[in-house]
Amino acid sequence: MHRFSLGTLIAGAVLGEHRAQPQWRSPPPKSAYAAVIVGGGGHGLGTAYYLAKEHGVRDVAVLEKGWIGGGNTGRNTTIIRSNYLQQESAAIYEHALRLWEGLARELNYNVMFSQRGVLMLAHNDHDVHSLKRHVYANRLNGIDNEWLTPQEAKAICPPLNIAPTVRYPVVGAALQRRGGVARHDAVAWGYARAADAMGVDIIENCEVLGFMRDPRGAVAGLETSRGPIRAARVGIVAAGHTSVVLARAGLKLPLESFPLQALVSEPVKPVFPSVVMSNTIHAYISQSDKGELVIGAGTDQYISYSQQGGLHIAAHTLAAICELFPQFSRLRMLRNWGGIVDVTPDRSPIIGLTPIPGLYVNCGWGTGGFKATPGSAHVFAHTIATGEPHSIAAPFAIDRFSTGRLIDEAAAAAVAH
Repeated sequence: MHRFSLGTLIAGAVLGEHRAQPQWRSPPPKSAYAAVIVGGGGHGLGTAYYLAKEHGVRDVAVLEKGWIGGGNTGRNTTIIRSNYLQQESAAIYEHALRLWEGLARELNYNVMFSQRGVLMLAHNDHDVHSLKRHVYANRLNGIDNEWLTPQEAKAICPPLNIAPTVRYPVVGAALQRRGGVARHDAVAWGYARAADAMGVDIIENCEVLGFMRDPRGAVAGLETSRGPIRAARVGIVAAGHTSVVLARAGLKLPLESFPLQALVSEPVKPVFPSVVMSNTIHAYISQSDKGELVIGAGTDQYISYSQQGGLHIAAHTLAAICELFPQFSRLRMLRNWGGIVDVTPDRSPIIGLTPIPGLYVNCGWGTGGFKATPGSAHVFAHTIATGEPHSIAAPFAIDRFSTGRLIDEAAAAAVAH
């Protein structure tokens, strides 16, 4: 069984963002496990960790078709917040945020969680009404959020241009002070190390090719590129490709996959103290600990598994960023990329049981997956271990699409990321 070395951890934390292959040996898979998790990102590794820690299920394998943290976990804008409007969404994102606040101590690994505040800009009357509604709803749900004037917003983020003559004038802002950022792939490495220490097998370069079923139709195991693996409990957490994996089990969920673009600038000295988001121009910006400005754009309007996306979307975002923060127009782009997000009709995730006994699914997070990582993993581990949905996850069951009890965050979320 593999055990992580210090050199491997440093390589993973430093090189992960550059998509480098971590240099460590995957153990050969056993012929059978108590449970198998498909997907070696933050959600999948976190699920395995909580299965072992909270439920004593340590005979677990995490299967990853590429390398650990090389999927959507390494392709996001690192934003963490819980200021969602719908009560069900607020509950799971707040659950995640509370876990984020103690995650580095629990894992004994620096996930670089920085509660520098998330500032959400209003540019017109519609934005003001929408964001104030969020502020009041959040407070009723016990979640911190406050309304700021343009001058107060600039005091939080001095580079912000609040001149009334700009194309997108800032007329106010909502601030969640407990929000912030974390190092995207560090959370995967932290969960991987902690799960590995408890006996979980982490198997890279292992693609799921099919499902084995018993005479009752229940899951009996998986056919993989590294041979058959038997398991009576299988959890699918393959962000961006869940529909592809489930199709091999004969299941079709209401999911569509879209490219989601982001980019980083060349590194500079600390100039940006918070996270700033704008839905009107669909732009998101913060500064990483390495000095890069991390900028998120919107999803493409077409369905695709492309990891690049349309250049015009990033160009629109950069034009708006440079107007709100004129000094950044002198910076050069270091690199850009595209993640692939699974989107449901109500823009809320699916967490829970499937029609196939023993098969569980956690998908459809859209642009909210990273911030939900520890909360999603925690409730999904409970669902797999007990066979019953966690109370926080229960509203996100698949059957809501037949009952009509949707959790509509498509417009209610104020911003996508």
